[in-house]
Amino acid sequence: MSPGAEGGKAPEAEHGTATIEPDGRSAETVPEHHHEHEHDHHVLLDPEEDRWRWRRRIRQNPRQLAVYRIAVAIAGLFFMCLGFVSGPLPGPGGIPLVLLGLAIWSSEFEWANRLMGWFKLQLKRYQAWPRRNKVLFWVVFFAVCGSLGYSYMLLVGVPGWLPAPLEMTLLRLPGL
Repeated sequence: MSPGAEGGKAPEAEHGTATIEPDGRSAETVPEHHHEHEHDHHVLLDPEEDRWRWRRRIRQNPRQLAVYRIAVAIAGLFFMCLGFVSGPLPGPGGIPLVLLGLAIWSSEFEWANRLMGWFKLQLKRYQAWPRRNKVLFWVVFFAVCGSLGYSYMLLVGVPGWLPAPLEMTLLRLPGL
């Protein structure tokens, strides 16, 4: 529901449209009972709009909603931190875990929902690219990542936690 249309019974109030007066002027739809939301403006859904019954009940109780939002914030933060810590390690760690944390936050926080929408838009734009551009993108991406990694090792040295064969191979690179 749009803000201000809660109490309106006319279809215009429900859809947020304007009406045309008999003299041809446009008039805004004014609801019969306008009241502010009891919840914080960061909550994405009103209790009656939520698709899950258990979450509708939580949203109706301000105290439960505060506890729930804190739990969502902590869960999202956990996956974000886990993604940042596991990012440099081999395997599918970093980016999927960071996106999972963002998805958890986007279920409850409007700013995270907008950011997640931006990521989805970029993914759709990427999918529309021709194959040649996608290959070029990944070549440039890995070249930049490799250059950053090499620069890091020039400054700090080869990480000691790498397996011995990989460490010996990296030590053969110039400057290391």
